[in-house]
Amino acid sequence: MRPSAVLESALYVTDLAAAEHFYGTVLGLEPAGKVEGRHVFFKCGKGIVLLFVAEATRHAPPPDARLPVPPHGAAGEGHLCFSATEDEIDSWKTRLNEAGVAIEAEFEWPRGGRSIYFRDPSGNSLEFANPSIWGL
Repeated sequence: MRPSAVLESALYVTDLAAAEHFYGTVLGLEPAGKVEGRHVFFKCGKGIVLLFVAEATRHAPPPDARLPVPPHGAAGEGHLCFSATEDEIDSWKTRLNEAGVAIEAEFEWPRGGRSIYFRDPSGNSLEFANPSIWGL
């Protein structure tokens, strides 16, 4: 047996309101859930992007918690890559530039395909890449 896909990907943010605006408005992801001061979730294709305030998730849930999710969190910037066609990467470059988001790097991969890298308001490294970079 092996997993068939990644269902959720989590990043940790320092400013939940800025993250909600960036992922919802700049990236256009559809909201999927929110708890003020703790997290905001977005749909992305067949998966979910989870954005947590790390300090709010590092402690064990109270004994009477409706959903007793174990503690988790991370320090520092994370990374997430979104799948995009070559044409979509060009469109994303334009959209990000118009939103004042700097493209940090752009290059061709040895297996083929191209990537652009940029940062969210919390400093997480985000990428748009053609799946061919992984031979997909």
